[in-house]
Amino acid sequence: MTAEHLDGNALAGPLGEIFAVDVTAATGRCASCGLAGPVASLRVYGPDPGLVARCPGCEEVILRLVRGPGTAWLDLRGTVSLRVNLPD
Repeated sequence: MTAEHLDGNALAGPLGEIFAVDVTAATGRCASCGLAGPVASLRVYGPDPGLVARCPGCEEVILRLVRGPGTAWLDLRGTVSLRVNLPD
């Protein structure tokens, strides 16, 4: 990839609008290569027309997030699992 990218922390605000917990601290597993790590370690491209997060291991798309007026679309098909630690 030649485009500049941000790290997965760029997803904190947009995902925080959808989820009640900090999803960037969650552990995701790539559906393509099996690499597991925090969402904050993903390589994020965007913001327009939406955010695309890629695996730092194989560069496959892990998630897509597109916002519209009063609506958000979240595509996690590149993620096998997402482990979220919930507050006690």
